[in-house]
Amino acid sequence: MAFIEWTAEAKQNLNAIFDCLEKTWTKCEISNFANKLESTLVLISKHPATFPYYNEAKNVRRCVLSSQTTIYYREVPLNNRVVIITLFDNRQNPENLKI
Repeated sequence: MAFIEWTAEAKQNLNAIFDCLEKTWTKCEISNFANKLESTLVLISKHPATFPYYNEAKNVRRCVLSSQTTIYYREVPLNNRVVIITLFDNRQNPENLKI
């Protein structure tokens, strides 16, 4: 199992997502989202190659977590880790995604 590492941008995105969810979702819905995120991160850490490349040259993969959110990550096999680059709000203009 690979170690999950978060970039500062990914941490900011995650905090922003939860801030937004707290304003519009119930505690149960937020809990379900958090559980889905956690189980997806476990899957990524165990099998990083499961999800397709977003940019193979940069070794960046993407995992659609929900219709609103996509996780972009990079596997670093030498250090046995996966770096979560960003959590992207799919409702944004895709040109805003800078990887």
